[in-house]
Amino acid sequence: MSQDLSSSGPTALLTTTASDAHTWNLVFLQRWLEESGLAVLNLGPCPPVGLVIAEATSVVPNLIVVSTVNGHGVNDGLQLIRALRAVPSLRATRVVIGGKLGIGLGGRRYRERLLSEGFSAVLDGEDGMSRLQTLLATLVV
Repeated sequence: MSQDLSSSGPTALLTTTASDAHTWNLVFLQRWLEESGLAVLNLGPCPPVGLVIAEATSVVPNLIVVSTVNGHGVNDGLQLIRALRAVPSLRATRVVIGGKLGIGLGGRRYRERLLSEGFSAVLDGEDGMSRLQTLLATLVV
């Protein structure tokens, strides 16, 4: 799946979680990230954690964006971030997660847990896209 992301600007690896088969969010985010000046590798729906790790170590992106719609983002996201942070070359990579992260109540608790496990940002709520745009402005070009 690796592709050449050679560009003069920052790169992003775009993924969802292994249990999330939604694609509209990935198509939207890919286009939005590209229009924001990033080269994007979109892993598509339901990528296993091993594939995300393999592609991230191959591409070495400036940013990994994890989007989730099915409501299992907290559980699946924790598994993914633990695997990413276990790879020495990915420990400093910015990794953000957003979308529908949980079913029912959880809000502040799941945000704090995701951040404490290694996510750089949790982009849920109505201001998620504006917070992502702010983060993009800080990427090293």
